Order: sequence, then structure tokens, then C-alpha cells
Amino acid sequence: MQQHGYKYLIIEKRASGVAVVTMNRPEILNAINWDMHEELEQVFVDLDKDKSVRAIVLTGAGRGFCSGGDQKSLDKGKLPSPTRSGRHLIRNMLEVEVPLIAAVNGVAVGLGATLALFCDVIFANPTARFADTHVTAGVVAGDGGAVIWPLLMGPVRAKHYLMTGEFISAEKAASMGMINEVISNRDVRDAAIEYAEMLAGGPQESIIWTKYSVNKIIKQYAHLLLDTSAALEMLTFASPERREAVAAFAEKRKRFAER
Repeated sequence: MQQHGYKYLIIEKRASGVAVVTMNRPEILNAINWDMHEELEQVFVDLDKDKSVRAIVLTGAGRGFCSGGDQKSLDKGKLPSPTRSGRHLIRNMLEVEVPLIAAVNGVAVGLGATLALFCDVIFANPTARFADTHVTAGVVAGDGGAVIWPLLMGPVRAKHYLMTGEFISAEKAASMGMINEVISNRDVRDAAIEYAEMLAGGPQESIIWTKYSVNKIIKQYAHLLLDTSAALEMLTFASPERREAVAAFAEKRKRFAER
């Protein structure tokens, strides 16, 4: 069943209790403008309130998961409050009680990578790649990257990837424990839905409270870092040096991406 009310998201609720959320701007690899950002904040609140939903799958339309912020749109829009920009979205994702499964069907960059990595379980197809390219746009990795990357791979590796914007293949991400599994023998969306249905059919209270317990670790780090990194991101976003940084990093980013 399709549910409407969102412009940039498709919400499909299944009889199994799984809700599939599809970011739907495939013509630009599901890049996020401010309106889509607000929809992503709201959808996790809405689904968390829906007692018929027992698991959620997050994916992207077309050949990409999410290419991050839509820079042309973001540059034209009014900047949000320094702490609101990413804090509410991350908080709402972490507060969803039911399991949240990412089906990464292509590139996951910047905020797109953040969305994938804050899910509870992450599946990717073999062509998927992950990167936090905030620095290549001349801004701080403040929408959650500074929180989740060190937790998943350790501070030393995380600082390298966050300071260079280097891409990570799905296979390498899985080998580092950054994601759960690369799905090579079937559609990653189908695999994620099947897994979500398995959890949706399990003992709900024990699953929900187990997730809640583990998420306290992530919430602690988010509380420690997110306000600061988000505020610093907004400062650098408005800096005149931002465009210079974009030009200076363009060629380096290309070389790293081609590895």
C-alpha cells in the first residue's frame, strides 16, 4: 500500500509489518534539498508512532542510495539553525523503536552515508560506495559523520576518511565491519525486506529493547559530538573559503574516487 503526503519520499507499508522508505530524486541520485531534509526528519517520527510498523527499510530510487546534499539547492536556501541541521534527523533515527535496515543500492555520500550508517543493519550491493565528502565541499563533517564513522571503524581510520573524503567500496566496508553484508546474488532491496520481515515476525519487545540498549552507546556519542560538529559545519558552510576549498579538492577527490 502506498502512503502519500511526502514529495520526495515514497512510503510503502506491507502486510508483514515492514515499511519501505524510498528516497525519490533518482535523477540526481537522491540528493537532499532542505524540503527533503525536513521530510526525512518527519518520516521517522511518523513511522515510530505507527503501531502497525514492526521494521523499516530505507533505500533509494534508481541507481543510487543518496548522493548527499543537493549543493545547488542548499546554496540557494536559507541555512538552518546550527544545531537543528542534522541533530533532529539523527535523533529521530536513533529514537525509532523498531529495527531500521538500510538497503544501499548505490553511492552513499555525505549525508547519504550518514543516513545509511545510522541504520541498525546495513546491506549493500556490490556497486555501492561510501564516502563522507564534506571536506571536499569545504565544510565540517557535522551532520553525523563525526559521530558514526569513528564508532564503526575507530578514530584513526575515521579521521583519514573524514579528512580526505576518500570512497570506500562495499566489499571493503564489509571487511572493516562498517556494514553488515554485501548482497551479490540478488537485489539488495529484496534482501533487506526479507531480513526486515524476519525481525518483524520476531519477539518485538526483546528486539526493541535490545536495540534500545545498544543505541545508548551511539546516543552518548551523538550527545557528546553532534551539537559541536553541526555548529562548526554551519560556520564553514557560510565561509567564503568554502568555494576555494571545493576547487582545491576537486582533483584530489577524483583521484581518490577512481582507486
